[in-house]
Amino acid sequence: MKRYNVAVVGAGMVGKKMVEILIERSFPYKELKIFATREREEVIAGRSVKVEKTEIDSFNSIDIAFFAGTEGEKGASKLFGWEAVKKGAVVIDNGGDFRMDSRVPLVIPEINPHHLKQHQGFIANPNCSTIIMLMAVFPIHKQYKVKRIIASTYQAVSGTGKDAVDELETQVFSYVNKKEIKNYVYPYQIAFNLIPEIGGLSEEFTGYYSEEVKMIKETHKILGDSAIKVSSTCVRVPVFNGHSEAITLECEKPVNIDEVRELLCAFPGVKVIDQPEKSGYPVPINISGKDDVYVGRIRKNNAFENAIDMWVVGDNIRKGAALNAVQIAEEMINLGLL
Repeated sequence: MKRYNVAVVGAGMVGKKMVEILIERSFPYKELKIFATREREEVIAGRSVKVEKTEIDSFNSIDIAFFAGTEGEKGASKLFGWEAVKKGAVVIDNGGDFRMDSRVPLVIPEINPHHLKQHQGFIANPNCSTIIMLMAVFPIHKQYKVKRIIASTYQAVSGTGKDAVDELETQVFSYVNKKEIKNYVYPYQIAFNLIPEIGGLSEEFTGYYSEEVKMIKETHKILGDSAIKVSSTCVRVPVFNGHSEAITLECEKPVNIDEVRELLCAFPGVKVIDQPEKSGYPVPINISGKDDVYVGRIRKNNAFENAIDMWVVGDNIRKGAALNAVQIAEEMINLGLL
């Protein structure tokens, strides 16, 4: 088997998880390097590893470069991504800088691997909330042709990064010990609270925050269908890890709920937990650390014709980020593109 020189750019939550997953899945790397803003030692996957300072020349002889994105080295792909491509590397970027760039395929391997064939050395990972949503939407869309999506997300603090995880933990500790609760990462206290603001306000979609706009535009690009109407409300919740989403789909033809369950069960990377009479449905505390996206509460929607509701949960750091990026590289190897 051919082996590759691999780099991971960013040593934050996503970067570390990328390294762990590369090791877990026995990815065929010959050499694995980790780059970040400064040189240091880090403990990753239970071992002490050297982190090198990122320079343009760091990508000499690198075959595949994974950029961890905003939770790793913010904006690193803007600085080094295309330079790495010039050096001969294939870049897989978890950041949001190039997702809507016409040169860059935006890929979920289970959904649109054929888009990889048009790559120009640079591939983008979709946003975590988009990946988790579309893993559940796509098998239904193939059968029933979805024409409208309404999504409300309940997003864990790990999506913001380690500082946000530490802030939630500290606030809970302060509450229990009757100390002053302080917030630095979020505009409000996140412990025991909800914050309907993820990202900055959009100029293109009035009143929408950027996370909500990502779900709209990325859905259109991945599915290749800008006629699908998408509306989303994204909420940060006091959960450490694992994003949850309440999704309503309106389809072009009547939907059979039993068939929907069968379609979801048969789709790779999706698991169904749907026994509401026994409180059987996915919850983030049980899904954190798992690779699959889980779906439950599948039912007919009474407000729209040919519509269903469902509850979808996935690990935003794994399938929503690091795992999807590694799967892109695996798929490129399978397709003979690497």
